[in-house]
Amino acid sequence: MTSLKALDPLRITSLLILLGFVTACSNGTCKLLDGCSSDGDCESGLFCSSCLQGFSGSRCIRSTTTDQFNLVNNSLPFNKYAYLTTHNSFAIEGEPSHTGIPRVTFYNQEDTVTQQLNNGARALMLDTYDFDGDVWLCHSSGGKCHDVTAFEPAIDTLKEIEAFLSLNPSEIVTLILEDYVQAPNGLTNVFNASGLLKYWFPLSSMPQNGQDWPSVSDMVAKNQRLVVFTSIRSKQYTEGIAYQWNFMVENQYGDGGMKGGECFNRAESAPLNDTSKPLVLVNYFNSVPVKALTCKHNSAELINMLHTCFGAASNRWANFVAVDFYKRSEGGGAFQATDMLNGRLLCGCDDVHVCTSGSTSGACTPP
Repeated sequence: MTSLKALDPLRITSLLILLGFVTACSNGTCKLLDGCSSDGDCESGLFCSSCLQGFSGSRCIRSTTTDQFNLVNNSLPFNKYAYLTTHNSFAIEGEPSHTGIPRVTFYNQEDTVTQQLNNGARALMLDTYDFDGDVWLCHSSGGKCHDVTAFEPAIDTLKEIEAFLSLNPSEIVTLILEDYVQAPNGLTNVFNASGLLKYWFPLSSMPQNGQDWPSVSDMVAKNQRLVVFTSIRSKQYTEGIAYQWNFMVENQYGDGGMKGGECFNRAESAPLNDTSKPLVLVNYFNSVPVKALTCKHNSAELINMLHTCFGAASNRWANFVAVDFYKRSEGGGAFQATDMLNGRLLCGCDDVHVCTSGSTSGACTPP
């Protein structure tokens, strides 16, 4: 008879389960990286997912961020925190056609914008276009939206954001617009119609020459909780919408920004080491999104790139970390990466949880 000592640990565990000596987790008791068969098996803040590149079968992985403001404080400047950012937040799998014509374009997310916000995304990348006599969100090329690349009228998504801000009076949302709207006051009109202007953070309060932003607590107290950037320079003067590249540096997006050990600015951005721009955005996603691959990209690779970009940006940690399929990972994913950034920004540690008074969850390590 074969003894247990002759079996490898995995076979021993399997044998014990079959014999009833080990009870598999279920019904909300499964912890991070425990095996699972459905989302309901996992603890709060986790969901059941697979990642062929990282592990076999399905396991519980993170699905929500840590609230750094409740955990530590919200008294520091806005640019002293990090925010999970969803790339092409509107390009959602399963979004029905609003034109009656089947869509032929890429998808970058799988949750609704409301779900993204509820799970902790605090910056949304939206592509705005003139289309069908209105402003639409569209995943197109050449600056033109078409029936086969259109997702939905922008006001629908903006109303989701308004509802979130109304229900969450201490939260701030940032919108980063790849903007192709040419209609005079087109963006202003749709923001006004959505009810979002009452949360608008004014251009006049945005810092110049690398100065710090107002504190998060001050922005919340004044109800200036919507920060909006456009990619069209002239709108800073015609509509009072901040031109992104006056306030932020950003690394190369797509495949060009995913080369290990390299981090350089996209063409429109000032060099990453330009400290006159107080905000830093790091992109990490493929030019052509493939959901099955993002679990690997959103894990150790992402954290490695954040460390690389830290050096390229004059030893500044990213404020925004933009990914596709934001929940997909080998475990902690983009949520862990954001925790790392906030830990570094708030107390010089690799995890924001270590920043709490009296925490013993880990020790600080150099970047």
